[in-house]
Amino acid sequence: MFGRLLAQPEVGAVDIDGEERLLAHTRVLARKPMLLDVFRELHRIMNDADIRWFGDVPGQRVEIGAGVAAMRNSYPDVLATDIVAGTGVDQVLDAQAMDFEDGGVRAIFGQNSFHHLPEPRRFFNELQRVIRPGGGAVLIEPFHGPLASLLYPRLFRSEGFDKSATAWETPMDGPMSGANQALSYVVFQRDRAAFEAEFPKLTVAEVRPLTSAIRYLMSGGLNFRQLAPDWSMGGLRGLERALAPLAPLWALHHLIVLRREP
Repeated sequence: MFGRLLAQPEVGAVDIDGEERLLAHTRVLARKPMLLDVFRELHRIMNDADIRWFGDVPGQRVEIGAGVAAMRNSYPDVLATDIVAGTGVDQVLDAQAMDFEDGGVRAIFGQNSFHHLPEPRRFFNELQRVIRPGGGAVLIEPFHGPLASLLYPRLFRSEGFDKSATAWETPMDGPMSGANQALSYVVFQRDRAAFEAEFPKLTVAEVRPLTSAIRYLMSGGLNFRQLAPDWSMGGLRGLERALAPLAPLWALHHLIVLRREP
């Protein structure tokens, strides 16, 4: 219900699995400074995690599912890839079958892209193959706390949010349709021991909730109408800082860092 009431008409009318979605999202982002501010913060968080965990490892930096808010807009050395072609995409790439040499990549970044992979085990096998030992993957994904668990099942008609899913694989109707937004919780928290046993070269090095949810909600994201004026960004950011100790209750996204072990 929330999604239908607040939806951006220009986004709801396009094929979400085609290039039209990227064009519509480009127009939305161009008129939303608050949302752009959130994306730049997410880019900085991912870049900082890369430096913190993989800073002494040589190799290429690649983003999967780059979409319209590509990390290369903030860090030009990051290769922008997506399963769908678009004006801001450097290379069309299936993250489950990457066209990279063995051990040639230092870091793989993904913003809300992991849960769109229908067969995550293929992605993990590719991480073990293409990432240089000591490097890894930095993902930002939907969180699973109380607010996230309340909102996500009600916002997106094209995606589900099933924390009780028994399988990691998700039948997909297209690149953006049919995903389980709770996949990162299922794999990296609920089934973490099984994940690390099945993929011993990958270690979950860091998981933490992020504190940009208030600005993200007020901006409306890429799919919904903005709810607060742009001049309120400073105050909203201060509110997020004040509420940071309670982030596990109200966060909408979390950071996951996977390290490729020797």
